[in-house]
Amino acid sequence: MTQLDRFDEASRRWVTEAIAAVEADANRSADTHLLPFPLPRRWGIDLYLKDESVHPTGSLKHRLARSLFLYGLCNGWIGPDTTIVEASSGSTAVSEAYFARMLGLPFIAVMPASTSPEKIAQIEFQGGRCHLVSDPAKVVVEARWLAEDSGGHFMDQFTYAERATDWRGNNNIAESIYAQLALERHPVPAWVVVGAGTGGTSATIGRYARYRRLPTKLCVVDPENSAFYPAWQAADWSVGTGRGSRIEGIGRPSVEASFLPSVVDRMVQVPDAASLAAMRAGSAVLGRRVGGSTGTNLWGAFGLIAELLAAGRTGSVVTLICDAGDRYVDTYYADEWVAAQGLDLAPHLAIIDRFLTDGTWPA
Repeated sequence: MTQLDRFDEASRRWVTEAIAAVEADANRSADTHLLPFPLPRRWGIDLYLKDESVHPTGSLKHRLARSLFLYGLCNGWIGPDTTIVEASSGSTAVSEAYFARMLGLPFIAVMPASTSPEKIAQIEFQGGRCHLVSDPAKVVVEARWLAEDSGGHFMDQFTYAERATDWRGNNNIAESIYAQLALERHPVPAWVVVGAGTGGTSATIGRYARYRRLPTKLCVVDPENSAFYPAWQAADWSVGTGRGSRIEGIGRPSVEASFLPSVVDRMVQVPDAASLAAMRAGSAVLGRRVGGSTGTNLWGAFGLIAELLAAGRTGSVVTLICDAGDRYVDTYYADEWVAAQGLDLAPHLAIIDRFLTDGTWPA
């Protein structure tokens, strides 16, 4: 990060106007829809999906990007001539490019050379530039160097996600969920289910529930190859896998600084085939395509609902639609791609079909 050496009156005015512009975006778009997922009413359990795909940049990462920009502006790290740099080949880069263009700032996304042309096109559509790196393990290091060389600011989502968000309230995702549940038959959810990429969303929701003295528990679902689950199991946060996640937006090869295990009540490791099966099954029920990380969320939510049913309990469960499925037509929704990955969705689709019929789930 680069601290601005001099903050003259013109720069101060620019920052004031920039903060107002980012806040105006929040006022327009922060309160996304909370959709009911149809389950038999006799179960006494309701499932809701917070639809983050309707943000202007199409994903949950819109919230993170907005928070990171506000954090950088208020800390004096971003000024009228600052180049914004981020290590991301996914939705975070798309959203940060949107805000950078809104403020008239250059944006560079540092990403692996293997990133799909479709994702590069999405970032460039929002006005960003893509800097490709041959070794995926060096993306963060390259981003930091690039920011230093250009006198710019490295946003560093994996460090600052949890601290950039005001978890006590102020229009964050947790406050919005509870406000939207207020008139439902189970207004305080038994569980909220989310995945972890930076860990910022799980940190915000877990902290908010504790701050408001609510009994809601937080379940973090984690895909194959991610370090969060094995590190949780071992209670050793140095555990790493050295492998990337196939489920975009969640899972990391090492535990990131923004992930707060102390606010997590349970973790569930979800096979990638199960994530894609739940994604497809959920899309069929909802009548619209959702992304792979939403499938991971649904798999975790279905298991918790079956557990509540088996215990004779009622209540509500909330999870997220992280992004829309139209970004994954050539991958997650393409049978050829799924087969090439060696994934068999059929056994997992059978489990989901049985759950939606009688509420049972494998032990």
